[in-house]
Amino acid sequence: MTGVTATATAAAGTDASYQAVFDAAVAADERIEPRDWMPEEYRSSLVRQMAQHAHSEIIGMQPEANWITRAPSLRRKAILMAKVQDEAGHGLYLYSAAETLGTGRDELLDKLHSGRQKYSSIFNYPTLTWADVGAIGWLVDGAAITNQVPLCRCSYGPYARAMVRICKEESFHQRQGYELLLALSQGTPDQHAMAQDAVNRWWWPSLMMFGPPDDESAHSAQSMTWKIKRHSNDELRQRFVDIAVGQAEGLGLTLPDPELRWNEERGHHDFGPIDWTEFWEVLKGNGPCNEQRITQRRRAHEEGAWVREAAASYATKHQTQRSRSQSQSQSQSQHANGEATA
Repeated sequence: MTGVTATATAAAGTDASYQAVFDAAVAADERIEPRDWMPEEYRSSLVRQMAQHAHSEIIGMQPEANWITRAPSLRRKAILMAKVQDEAGHGLYLYSAAETLGTGRDELLDKLHSGRQKYSSIFNYPTLTWADVGAIGWLVDGAAITNQVPLCRCSYGPYARAMVRICKEESFHQRQGYELLLALSQGTPDQHAMAQDAVNRWWWPSLMMFGPPDDESAHSAQSMTWKIKRHSNDELRQRFVDIAVGQAEGLGLTLPDPELRWNEERGHHDFGPIDWTEFWEVLKGNGPCNEQRITQRRRAHEEGAWVREAAASYATKHQTQRSRSQSQSQSQSQHANGEATA
């Protein structure tokens, strides 16, 4: 056996041993941490999912931020500002979690701005009326909670821990949207009609948020094997529909699906077919607001360059001061020790 072959065989044996430890940890519902060995495919899958999630939080600020200056009261304005601020924080948590895997935030943002990484298709739809803010809170954030609560048990520790706080804040967002729609639904006939129109436009895109059907999903099965995800796309979509039906009744609004009905045999609601052609077109960049969203994101990133440069300069300055102070302290300590010895 040549030296090269022997080295390769030893490396393969080591990888197999590490793989066995990794598989056992996942099977036992233990957390994988940044310093633990992990398959490269697991690492890249996590980076892809966390990046898409982070990008969605950042892009998702845009549709609702457009209504901050047009909110009908100071109370509504304050609530909406707090929500948009939360979304920025969620993006920060998720970018930070991705950084634990050795992928820098700048790299992820470059991929977003160049179109090499995606964000949720739902944020490529316009917010036409004030009621849309409520529909996003109730439906979009409600779908997000359904999808994200199981991620609190994700096999990768930093992602799971980030999701605990995110889900708590998303719960506030969903309640805010529900309360807003309830106020409109119980208001004037025009306000009720505005709320119903918003629900009509956001219902189907919200169902698409869970991703394509299980038999067309490229990543879902493997993510479930690794326990990054705990449920399939179709399972989560069904859970969301079952929850939303009762909430819609409480709002006095109708979900825009004539085929929606309770199936006693299945113990779930049946619902109509989703237009997946629309989903794929929006994902390809052909949605109503794709170009607007990414153009605004690039512009904001460019205009914020001076802030990043100032922050980096400030950090460098203080690091230099700390290093100088530590060096002086060590010098003084050595000098004092020398005098004591003499």
